[in-house]
Amino acid sequence: MSTYDGVVTPGGPSQARELGEVTIRKMSVSAMHNNVYLLSHRDGPQVLIDAADDAPRVLEFIAEGGGGRHGIRLDALITTHQHWDHVRALADVAAATGAGTYAGEDDADALPVAPDVRLQQGDWIAVGPLSLDVVYLRGHTPGSVALAYTDPADDNRVHLFTGDALFPGGVGNTKMPGQDFDSLYADVTKRIFDVYDDRTIVYPGHGADTILGVERPHLAEWRARGW
Repeated sequence: MSTYDGVVTPGGPSQARELGEVTIRKMSVSAMHNNVYLLSHRDGPQVLIDAADDAPRVLEFIAEGGGGRHGIRLDALITTHQHWDHVRALADVAAATGAGTYAGEDDADALPVAPDVRLQQGDWIAVGPLSLDVVYLRGHTPGSVALAYTDPADDNRVHLFTGDALFPGGVGNTKMPGQDFDSLYADVTKRIFDVYDDRTIVYPGHGADTILGVERPHLAEWRARGW
């Protein structure tokens, strides 16, 4: 595991960011450079975001978070959206861990595993002392969700896992049939930029991290270009 800089490569080592009570781990899988995130609370609970591909490696990643004390412990398995590149290991990881599964209401029926919980805007996921707020972001898919963890040890700084709805430099792709830039831009603006402050760290579904303060000045540019 290397020093955390938010840049991981498929097959390369995972990285870990230590917060007050939670460790955020990040790794990349597949030729699509999908990011997989593991949140591990110091009291044991673990949450995985996007079992994208390579189930054996994802299970090793989960065990790494358990530090050998809990083994393959996973309490919640969250899918940010329905696209195939984010769900290829979902069935195998769910079966191997027995974790509760979560996804957005409007993406749920398209997943290879029907989620135990169908998420909506304003929901939260509580796993013991670990809690994530749900942000519904329509447009890249009908039921994409982002997950927000607030770190009480760092003046309530927010760590936001956005799937393919928000990246460094813009919102996610909306050029395919059924996608809608206006919807995604509106949700990202109203539900992310109007709610969270500039210190908020963004963890996207592919590529490097960013912070809202870096992206905020470019919102009008994104609106004007339409992507």
